[in-house]
Amino acid sequence: MPTIAVTDTTFQSRVLDSATPVVVNFWAPWCGPCRVLAPVLEEIADEHSEDFTVVKVNIDENLAAVDAYQIMGVPTTVLIVDGQEVTRVTGAKPKSALLDDLLKPLAR
Repeated sequence: MPTIAVTDTTFQSRVLDSATPVVVNFWAPWCGPCRVLAPVLEEIADEHSEDFTVVKVNIDENLAAVDAYQIMGVPTTVLIVDGQEVTRVTGAKPKSALLDDLLKPLAR
């Protein structure tokens, strides 16, 4: 399943009200590390669709979500379970390291 673009308008329904965990990637089109991380997130979305949904939020167009999660730099990837932030990864990481950070809290 590919990543899904989420906006301030759809954030509540797609992320906070989701019955399954959601990985939210805050990104910007001008951000080099974001462009590097994008294909990695697409792979993760395809390979782990049974574990979580992966969505992306453009920080330039969705200031309410950026403010609510106090995003200070991009890329920032946040795991949200039952409407609550569980873990946060700032910066681009290799796929294995990012997956480790995202799956570890789900293993409880």
